[in-house]
Amino acid sequence: MGSVDAANGSGKKPTVIFVLGGPGSGKGSENGTMIQNMIKEGKIVPSEVTIKLLQKAIQENGNDKFLIDGFPRNEENRAAFEKVTEIEPKFVLFFDCPEEEMEKRLLGRNQGREDDNIETIRKRFKVFLESSLPVIHYYEAKGKVRKINAAKPIEAVFEEVKAIFSPEAEKVEA
Repeated sequence: MGSVDAANGSGKKPTVIFVLGGPGSGKGSENGTMIQNMIKEGKIVPSEVTIKLLQKAIQENGNDKFLIDGFPRNEENRAAFEKVTEIEPKFVLFFDCPEEEMEKRLLGRNQGREDDNIETIRKRFKVFLESSLPVIHYYEAKGKVRKINAAKPIEAVFEEVKAIFSPEAEKVEA
């Protein structure tokens, strides 16, 4: 099953950064239709499907730096990703936001997402707490979590994110 670096020919593994945060924390985009439908139904997408899609995208893209948004969703995703791709993330960007704030944002955003009603929102919080938090704890134990206070206004959050990616921050972490 060759690892990712063998496929891009550079002999060097790409840099991967996972972006995690609860629903409504402000972390960003959604993925393909199949994945979106499964998420809407509260189902978790099979790891192999997600990882094969990610691996294919990494191999075909030609870049050597990747932000992977909303993944891994659980411990099984995390372990399977590292096993299949032989890549460990450089760090995890965690948008930390209180549940009340995320709920307020989701209920107030009216962007036509049919899954933004209170029952579904609470179900998504529960899934996040049970599934994604253990992933964050795993990487925290390895000193790889960069926590962002996502309850702040957008501009402040953006400044915090920019600081993490600044060349000075890169040198400190190296």
